[in-house]
Amino acid sequence: MQARNSTAKQSGERGTSPSFTETGRRAQIVAAAIDTIAELGYHRASFARIAERAGLSSTGMISYHFKGRDDLMREVVTEVMRLAEGYMRPRIEAHEGIADRLRASIEGNLELFAEYPRHLAAIVEILSNLRGDDPGMVSFLGSMESTLAVQVEQIRKGQRAGEFCDFDPWVTVRAIRAAIDDVVRRASQDPELDVRAAGRELADLFDRATRRTS
Repeated sequence: MQARNSTAKQSGERGTSPSFTETGRRAQIVAAAIDTIAELGYHRASFARIAERAGLSSTGMISYHFKGRDDLMREVVTEVMRLAEGYMRPRIEAHEGIADRLRASIEGNLELFAEYPRHLAAIVEILSNLRGDDPGMVSFLGSMESTLAVQVEQIRKGQRAGEFCDFDPWVTVRAIRAAIDDVVRRASQDPELDVRAAGRELADLFDRATRRTS
């Protein structure tokens, strides 16, 4: 995402690196933005509401740390992606087999939603409202394509090792992503949905569809 670059640019304009206090304040604002967007939606998450939730005296504190609404939204997406990376990576790398890693990835995505529903709800709200040519959307889509490409290569590696049967890895990876996203959308509308159970069901489904049985 471009928010990190904008942070450096802002700091450079002031001639100093961000202080510990400034870094903490930015994190406070981002956390408040996540909660506000998740609760009220993208369009109702004004600077005034975010400032109120963050306990700030005015919206000027937000404007000091972010160059505008788009800059803040990009930083929210960056923060959610950072959280997801830190949550998912150790769960996947705890397994040796590629088929087991695929299962861990599917289940982990929905465990992440169960643990951090506001983070996922916020990013869904933001991405559903960004224009296709928005720098934040372009960067996010590029990041997602890179992630999918890594997953495709892992599946091909599993096929060569005999763990998976013969199928098109790109079709399967995109089907998995679409299935996970659909559960997230359903869960956003139905708080009673057991997303962990849905994750196990999806993992079983794709395990049966991909694993070599003979």
